[in-house]
Amino acid sequence: MKAGIVGLPNVGKSTLFNCLSNAKAQSANFPFCTIEPNIGVVNVPDPRLEKLEELVSPERVIPATVEIVDIAGLVKGASKGEGLGNQFLANIRETDAILHVLRCFDNDNIVHVDGSVDPIRDKETIDMELQLKDLETVDKKLDKVKRAAKTGNKEAQKEEAILLSIKAGLEAGKSVRALEFSEDDYVDFVKPAQLITDKPVLYVCNVDEGAAVSGNDYVEKVKETVKDENAEVLVLAVGTEADINELEDYEERQMFLQDIGLDEPGSAKLIRGAYKLLNQQTYFTAGVKEVRAWTVNIGATAPQAAGVIHTDFEKGFIRAEVIAYNDYVEFGSEAKVKEAGKMRVEGKNYIVKDGDVMHFLFNV
Repeated sequence: MKAGIVGLPNVGKSTLFNCLSNAKAQSANFPFCTIEPNIGVVNVPDPRLEKLEELVSPERVIPATVEIVDIAGLVKGASKGEGLGNQFLANIRETDAILHVLRCFDNDNIVHVDGSVDPIRDKETIDMELQLKDLETVDKKLDKVKRAAKTGNKEAQKEEAILLSIKAGLEAGKSVRALEFSEDDYVDFVKPAQLITDKPVLYVCNVDEGAAVSGNDYVEKVKETVKDENAEVLVLAVGTEADINELEDYEERQMFLQDIGLDEPGSAKLIRGAYKLLNQQTYFTAGVKEVRAWTVNIGATAPQAAGVIHTDFEKGFIRAEVIAYNDYVEFGSEAKVKEAGKMRVEGKNYIVKDGDVMHFLFNV
């Protein structure tokens, strides 16, 4: 599962990517600096992991990770191949969620590809290009489905109706994620179409240092514009985050954050936001050899969670021993949790909860 950072050229995508991944992608004041998509595997900040490390004193600690892709800047006409349009659209199609960076700061020294700062116009430029690409996809699907619908095929007729409603929405300038469908129709017809504007999105408003805590007028306009999209808006001073990232000393970084009124780097919030956007959650294994955060989809069963460790664990799953994270912290060790009767034994139908500390029994 991976999230793609998108936006117009020069809005701060590569600088943000560097902050997230420490993989120093080239960052320069001209468009198309990122040609091939840079991919970074980023640790998910999780204070629960630190607490478990403190209690268990393991030989090593392994955090959960999320894959972030820095994609080349898009310009008007990308759906027709302008700029690096075809490559951009191919790269974004391969991601599972979108981190859409919008420039929400004034700075005459940083060129804007359209000559002025206007995050709403920038958002609409990218939305329109993605919607046009989705429209192309829908039209191709409709050509096939219409033929089957004419023969009286009820399933094809239903799919045709759904595709026509998507087409009407896209032509009205609405992204697929902003359209309403019944759950069955979404699962049967919308999701399989794999449309770009159906991907979940997090809008990242890139502001200057003075607006890092409370945002600014640009941010308020973005929030108002996206309120119907069921999308989150995150305020981030990307340039300031880059400066913090350069400091080697942890105390220095904390002092810098306190000076600007932040309790943690905004990039940490963004990584957790991307993780959530990808519909992912964490369970833990905790032993003297290793304390580890494992990633599973929200709604995963115990055998599916076991399969993340090894496919044999899922095939031969017998049961899971489960401790709620809060119980583990309250009692301080697995032994004391057992003594208190707080360890649960769960079977194949158990739905994993975020923060569960788990141990699997299996037989292959």
